[in-house]
Amino acid sequence: MTHKVKRILFVINNGSGRKKNTDWKQIIDGYFAKLDFELDFFMMPVDDCEDKLKVRIRNYHADLVVAVGGDGTVTLVAKQVLAAGKPMAILPAGSANGMAKELNIPDDPLKALDILVNGEMRDTDLIRINDTEICLHLSDIGLNAQLIKYFEQGNIRGKIGYTFALIKALWRKKRMNVFVTTRSEEFERDASMLLIANASKYGTGAAINPKGSIYDGAFEVVVVRRLNLWQVLKMFLKFQRFNPRKIEFLQATSVRIETSRKMDFQVDGEYLGKVTKVEARCMPGALKLVVPA
Repeated sequence: MTHKVKRILFVINNGSGRKKNTDWKQIIDGYFAKLDFELDFFMMPVDDCEDKLKVRIRNYHADLVVAVGGDGTVTLVAKQVLAAGKPMAILPAGSANGMAKELNIPDDPLKALDILVNGEMRDTDLIRINDTEICLHLSDIGLNAQLIKYFEQGNIRGKIGYTFALIKALWRKKRMNVFVTTRSEEFERDASMLLIANASKYGTGAAINPKGSIYDGAFEVVVVRRLNLWQVLKMFLKFQRFNPRKIEFLQATSVRIETSRKMDFQVDGEYLGKVTKVEARCMPGALKLVVPA
């Protein structure tokens, strides 16, 4: 891959995740010091970030754009490279790094940079959500979105903050009726949570959609019917699978979801508020992404 990529733009979110004090520019400059690449850097957060990033990508003519941050940063960069027709790569720097884990990209910066230089380019599926958002990883309605909302509202980060947010979400969790319509079927379910899953697992490592693949031209609608405290703790803290008897899987290329009440909704770790309707469709192979060879 190295002979095709010479100009690399790194989009660095210095406010992202556990490693806020990491000097990513110094690490990247050090790694590439003896390599024949031209580097540029776009530092986040800035006002009007998406518009300024769009201009930088257009003006710099990068061969590759690298998201240095968590899943929210990855999704933001993916929107811009998709519009510009550019490939992208990921340097994990967030709290959970769900998409990086899905791709087996390690947290260690130097090992991740090795993949960036020596990996391969693959066409990766995206999911278009409500014609306004894109999802690379996982979107969900219900308990996990509620957890993310409480985590973002809190002042404590890391596993302790995550645990507090989980306890609060469990205490206030709501059930819902969901009405699901795909090209092949239509059904109603009573549920605690519903996922639109491009990938197989959460950033914590918890496997929610074991057969999921970001390369298969489809996604899974995952209906989690009922949760008790022990099942939630096993999944979100011990990273074990949900009881398969409590989950229903449906593969689809498009879906319309309606809920009986307003429910919390998130896309790739970003809380987007409460919804009663979500529409999604697969975009097969829409994003060129550098992955381990």
